[in-house]
Amino acid sequence: MRLGERIRGIERDERLDPAVSRMKRLAERIPSGAVRDALHGVQLGHPTHPILVQLPIGTWMAAVLLDMLPGDHRRSAHALVNAGLLTTLPSVVSGLADWSQQHERQQRVGVVHAAANGVGTLLFGASSLARARGREGWGKFLALTGVGIIGFSGSLGGHIAYYRAAGANSADYLADLVPDGWHDLGPLDGFADGGLDGGDVDGVPVVVARTGGSVTALLGACPHMGAPLAEGERVDECVRCPWHGSEFHLDDGMVVHGPATASLETLEASVVDGRVMVRLREPEE
Repeated sequence: MRLGERIRGIERDERLDPAVSRMKRLAERIPSGAVRDALHGVQLGHPTHPILVQLPIGTWMAAVLLDMLPGDHRRSAHALVNAGLLTTLPSVVSGLADWSQQHERQQRVGVVHAAANGVGTLLFGASSLARARGREGWGKFLALTGVGIIGFSGSLGGHIAYYRAAGANSADYLADLVPDGWHDLGPLDGFADGGLDGGDVDGVPVVVARTGGSVTALLGACPHMGAPLAEGERVDECVRCPWHGSEFHLDDGMVVHGPATASLETLEASVVDGRVMVRLREPEE
């Protein structure tokens, strides 16, 4: 059986649910607002966690490579091990913030991912202690074992990120499905004044916000996990996702609050003879 199929077995393992619940309670302690948005990567426009994990992984890999090279690299290798230990905290917290806003199957794999990372970190901590006491052989062995555990953990993280597309823009493909030209969404009176309503263009979901006799329109799936935004709320001229609370400006689709990090694709909207017409915005020259 391929490794990917074994990982899918983890997704269905209900024995992990108590651990999921405990981690959720821990994640609730992360401050909301700007702190959580920064951990998600709202300001960057893509998730922060994949960047931050390169720090401990990179330094630890470099330490193990130095251990294998001829010559005396003890001090450098020890410094790299310690640098990796110091950079684990931001990696962990950003990952926890993202994990808390994922689906159950992703969270079960995430629990095992976190546990493996914890074991790997402990091994590198023990490696640092052994090196400090002059037990270089044990220090090298523990670091090499730690890299193996971290590598296994990375495969779980890769499954979450790539197989299950956590952190990817779940709505990016929709813009490619919208045919050229103007499309009729229906009469203006069919859209609630001051609220949110849904429509579609050849099966592509659209969310419409009416204000008096004018409308704004955006593609109607949340980039975070693909939630139907027409089922969300209109809050302070933003649309709020019904699943995880991401907020987007109605006028330009920019992310106001995460966990989403990618903006919504806006549509050009017009009211013609009492009917709402939309089309993809033409690229600026």
